[in-house]
Amino acid sequence: MATASTTPARSVAVLGTLILVAAVANLPLAVANVALPDIGIAFDASQTQLNLVAIGYSLGLAASVLWLGAVGDRHGRRMMLLLGVLLSLPAGIVAAFAPTIEVLIAARVVGGIAAGMAYPTTLALITALWSGAARTRAIALWSATGGAISALGPLISGLLLETFAWGSVFLVTIPLIVVAVPLVLRFIPAHVNEATEPVDNLGGLLSAVLVGALIVAINFATVPDSTVLVLSMTGLALVTLVGFLWRQRRAANPLYDLDVAKRPIFWVAAVAGIIVFGSLMGAMFIGQQFLQNVLGYTTIEAGAAILPAALFMVILAPRSAKLVESHGARFTMLLGYVPVLLGFLTMLLLWREGASYWGVALGYAFIGAGVGLAGTPASRSLTGAVPVRRAGMASGTADLQRDLGGAIMQSIFGALLTAGYAASMLSQIGSSADASQITSSQQTTLTKSFASAEAAAKQNPQYADAITQAAKESFLQGQDWAYLAGIIAVLIGAALVFWFFPKAARERELLAQYHAEDSASTR
Repeated sequence: MATASTTPARSVAVLGTLILVAAVANLPLAVANVALPDIGIAFDASQTQLNLVAIGYSLGLAASVLWLGAVGDRHGRRMMLLLGVLLSLPAGIVAAFAPTIEVLIAARVVGGIAAGMAYPTTLALITALWSGAARTRAIALWSATGGAISALGPLISGLLLETFAWGSVFLVTIPLIVVAVPLVLRFIPAHVNEATEPVDNLGGLLSAVLVGALIVAINFATVPDSTVLVLSMTGLALVTLVGFLWRQRRAANPLYDLDVAKRPIFWVAAVAGIIVFGSLMGAMFIGQQFLQNVLGYTTIEAGAAILPAALFMVILAPRSAKLVESHGARFTMLLGYVPVLLGFLTMLLLWREGASYWGVALGYAFIGAGVGLAGTPASRSLTGAVPVRRAGMASGTADLQRDLGGAIMQSIFGALLTAGYAASMLSQIGSSADASQITSSQQTTLTKSFASAEAAAKQNPQYADAITQAAKESFLQGQDWAYLAGIIAVLIGAALVFWFFPKAARERELLAQYHAEDSASTR
């Protein structure tokens, strides 16, 4: 039986405000990518440090969304919106004027935590205020706009970097913050369908440590002399995972209801979304560096190059909502996985030195089309499979799809880029006629990152062309390793959806069953 559609009063203004708040949280996700080459030069940063700058925001967001989403469910979602939006202001300012790479990374993490207050709350409010087909349409607009804003981040950054220093990219949300605060106070209700049970703060702390340790371990996995750190972080992640699961089984009011989480509509959609949204963030992360380092694009050209992804997300998300209603989430997610796979294949085969823009645009267009189609059913399935009183759990998981997916995929891609680049550069150094003249410190500089190799080229003009060419070839090997990992991830995600997500008729039956069970449990 279909659920009746309901919408809040002044629904357009409410949804517009929530999308604006989501923009404040989403824009910083990708703004750093275009600036990474400049940041690398400014701080003589290693590729690993640049990876941490790129994923620091996602790390902070992913580590905090479950906990802070539950706090909003209990203590007031509008309050969490305001706190998150307001905290993002000083975080962005500190990042913009960071004196060291370590301060910049820390500011990015804090900015992500601020987004963790605001972003999950936007979807939780959509879940609480809309229902039925109206909710699916609202989620489609929320999902498409969020993805498109993330994709527009590089363009905005490119425009700023044409005139201003790299720090300017971290100030882009200030005008949005100024507008968002009064709109939240005017249009968002202070309280709506909030929980009365206490928050599982221990579970929240364990979830934050788990996500943070996992991402740090992945990022340092290929860094020389980091074995102890990687093993320590991996061990910490495993211990906290066990502790988190133990806590959720025994807590009177668990942060993450494992009985709800094991519902196939929930867990399959969660994993599928992590892969598809992570693919977008990973493709933007590697792609922006490729365009500038290998093809020689300016910052504004590199930022504009991603517009096809934003365009196709916006165009296809509303159609995705209709497909979900008519053909079910499984069909729509599988349909979305096809262009994501084609996108990675395009990047692997066509994104070479001297590639034309049409090859670049095609790769981004495929990725955007896939996210536009698969994003709505992935998010909608989460909200449909949980009771409204646990909207924070659904919205937190939906944010994890983007943020944990983005952090993990960027971390994996970054680690493979680092490893592939270093392996190729070492090979080229070893086969060079001048290998005997290259000192160990020079070798370390050349294998550190593309930015370091470019700095070495400037210091050694007689070898500049050879160093730059070697760096480009090494970067291409690293990105190929990353895109192969993306292809494998997409195939795994598609297989999970195909085998474990229920078909349309069964999906409708299960959603009705969940609704009946959840309604009975609250009486």
